[in-house]
Amino acid sequence: MNDISLVRPSMRWLWLILLWPLLLQAAEPLPSWQEGTSRHAIVEFVQAVTTESSKDFVPPAERIAVFDNDGTLWSEQPLYFQMMFALEEVKRLAPQHPEWQQQQPFKAVLDNDHKTLASSGMEGLMKIIDATHTEISTQAFLANVRAWLAKAVHPKTHKPYTEMIYQPMLELLAYLRANGFKTYIVSGGEVEFMRAWTEEVYGVPPEQVIGTTFTGEYQYNAGKPVIMRLPKLAHYDDGPGKPVSIEGVIGRRPILAFGNSDGDQQMLQWTASGDGKRFMGLVHHTDAQREWAYDRESKIGKLDKALDEARAQNWTVVDMAKEWRKIYPFDSAAP
Repeated sequence: MNDISLVRPSMRWLWLILLWPLLLQAAEPLPSWQEGTSRHAIVEFVQAVTTESSKDFVPPAERIAVFDNDGTLWSEQPLYFQMMFALEEVKRLAPQHPEWQQQQPFKAVLDNDHKTLASSGMEGLMKIIDATHTEISTQAFLANVRAWLAKAVHPKTHKPYTEMIYQPMLELLAYLRANGFKTYIVSGGEVEFMRAWTEEVYGVPPEQVIGTTFTGEYQYNAGKPVIMRLPKLAHYDDGPGKPVSIEGVIGRRPILAFGNSDGDQQMLQWTASGDGKRFMGLVHHTDAQREWAYDRESKIGKLDKALDEARAQNWTVVDMAKEWRKIYPFDSAAP
């Protein structure tokens, strides 16, 4: 009785109407991408490097794709989400540190004094990061991040931060993996902060997440071994640091790289300089209505020199407003 041919004609039409969107999505990759230049370039590239008879064929072991995270896979405004976590951690930990009531930049955080906090600059930022990210075991830090993500919401959308991810990029990650690619995140964000949630949200396991790292130290604590996070940077994974970490961790040059800012420029250059067919892409934030519009003058996710090089080298620049039917999974699709 499960044979659809035995169903009344009117019911068969109903089944077709209900299943048509799913059938269409299965037949057409990247359904949240508008038909246009960027989508065509992606599909053409994937078909070229995965078709055995193609002159551009790449064996599966060499199909390495790398993605920045902030501004490329999820939003980064009005402040990097990792920094949002750090500020909330200062407030959570404040009862254990009464000295913070008079000590900057912690006092500014507790008083919501954004002007003083901004004036503390990189030195103040690193004090906040050290206080909330180090002198703690890796497992305890992962638990802190997950506890924050479970209750924190974005100040504009009031959605969980793990829902502020780009639906078109989720589809791209899935499309690449379905075609034999191994997908990595290569971000300026702290590596364990991302590893706390990337597998669940993006399908990217911890061993394929590369980021800024603190020095770790093996210790034996209360009868158990732990890795303690020390307040000393081991590697800053931004700009030229990205190719260095790709070479050190992956050991293969990617054939596809996606970013959104000048901090990704060297990663795209590194990818472009390899042999054979290559794909370099930038997400250009042009949608002030559904997300944010920013590039050359932004203090967060500045896109200036990389945009010029992308246009000069004919890299793919994705116009978010024009080329994405929807931004987030919770959005309704544009016509």
